[in-house]
Amino acid sequence: MNSDPTIEKPADGAPETAAQAPAAKTPAAKTPKKPAKPTAKRDQPYFDPIAYGNGPDDSVAATEADENAAVTHHTVTIGGAKIAYTATVGHLVTVDPSSSKPDAKMFYVAFTKDNQTEEQRPLTFFYNGGPGSSSVFVLLGSFAPRRIKTAMPSFTPPAPYQIEDNPDSLIDKSDLIFINPVGTGYSAAIAPNKNRDFWGVDQDADSIKQFIKRYLTKNNRWNSPKFLFGESYGTARSCVLAYKLHEDGVDLNGITLQSSILDYRQAGNPVGALPTAAADAWYHKKLGVHPTPTNLEAFAEEVAEFARSDYLNALRKFPQTDDEVVQKLAEYTGIDKVTLLAWSLDIAAYDSRGNSLFLTTLLKSKGQSLGSYDGRVTGVSSGIAGKIDPNSGGNDPTMTAVSGVYTSMWNSYLNEQLKFTSTSSFTDLNDQAFLNWDFKHTDPTGEEKGVDSKGNIILYTAGDLAAVMALNVDLKVLSANGMYDFVTPFYQTVIDLQQMPLIDKTVRQNLSATFYPSGHMVYLDGGSRTQLKKDLATMYDAATSNHVAMSRIITLQRTTASKIA
Repeated sequence: MNSDPTIEKPADGAPETAAQAPAAKTPAAKTPKKPAKPTAKRDQPYFDPIAYGNGPDDSVAATEADENAAVTHHTVTIGGAKIAYTATVGHLVTVDPSSSKPDAKMFYVAFTKDNQTEEQRPLTFFYNGGPGSSSVFVLLGSFAPRRIKTAMPSFTPPAPYQIEDNPDSLIDKSDLIFINPVGTGYSAAIAPNKNRDFWGVDQDADSIKQFIKRYLTKNNRWNSPKFLFGESYGTARSCVLAYKLHEDGVDLNGITLQSSILDYRQAGNPVGALPTAAADAWYHKKLGVHPTPTNLEAFAEEVAEFARSDYLNALRKFPQTDDEVVQKLAEYTGIDKVTLLAWSLDIAAYDSRGNSLFLTTLLKSKGQSLGSYDGRVTGVSSGIAGKIDPNSGGNDPTMTAVSGVYTSMWNSYLNEQLKFTSTSSFTDLNDQAFLNWDFKHTDPTGEEKGVDSKGNIILYTAGDLAAVMALNVDLKVLSANGMYDFVTPFYQTVIDLQQMPLIDKTVRQNLSATFYPSGHMVYLDGGSRTQLKKDLATMYDAATSNHVAMSRIITLQRTTASKIA
């Protein structure tokens, strides 16, 4: 509902106006004066002249370590109720936990419902993945009060684009804070630190932890229920971050893992990828199964059973083959037997240029390839288009379909509606961060789970998640996956979670997994976004309505914090 209009406090350091200054005492007048009308909240635009470099050795000067922000006021209607909220866009300064000296200036966007109490109002911290991605993708596409309109799974035509109120926004359940890690957005290290100092699994999680603690302090939110929402590499970040937060006395109420990658050792596992390939073939009507399945989820479960049994055995025995198994594989994927044998039955294989063999072959007769982030999306793969490096820029058909609307509407929304402007270039995706990323990671047992002796990435973070769930037995975890996502296949996520070293059955009941007829960015599909919002609302209600569990989390925070102090 609408908040009561209140007199706005002057900005930090601004002189009080006559209307804002305390009234002087005067003798009572003979005729009572009418009470003055409350002053509506005023927006506070902000122009940021600081240069935020995104290179490995870039930083901003210590003299530029300010926390200025643009503040604007808005309303949105969710479920028939009108919600007044404040948008805050700017920077928070994090400090080195040892020296307490400023070490990074981190850019964020926060949407907070007006006139709420600290204890009753949850906070959700969002971030994308990469590593090296800003939070612009999840901000504009998912559960913020405003969202872009796309033509997914079709190509979104060039401008003019549209941004609209988001009826699926999570603002009715939680305040929303979108974080941009160092080297993304307008976030940068503070000298003498450099951006590269924050580019690593543990270093990154430590910096996000410091940001969250700074946000809680600056906004008096330490006693609010707390949630994380990470996408893609952001799911690995959430596992590590959740444990680090616990170690610092900050216990969470819930975590959403969207499009998970929790075990890099299984990246490209054909067993985990097969049900996604079958879903793509089902969508494009290329199955050899008769009659054609009508229920995608039931069909996917059938394929998953085949993947973990007959298909797994066939991969292990190859080049020995069972014709019946190869035939069924052809029926499930829409790829002929001769081609499958040439691929050594590996449905997740790539060519020397980084092209997925399955994604470029299924519709090859039409001169099209499928999007790896969303297999429903197709792109031209004939002529010169077939020779473009798929790993350069946004050349994947899925990213091509939406990159234009994201770029244009982010600049429009940030500058014109949120009223934050800057002379710096906004870094939505930072390839330099990815190329310089330190994947070393020490898990809660002290074991190295990031890089092997040969330098191969073996990052495994499901153990961190298991550890924090075992310590915080009230923590709710929702795993959400799109069924057409070939980058982080949904069945591989199921395998990773099943094999997670969490034995206690009662604690495992806090973990749920959901699947949607969408891609890597689940929320870009309208129906999937609406259903995911419902699933999130259910999880939030379960995490915050249990007063006994809430008391245990608060007690756990106090106990852990006292041990650290």
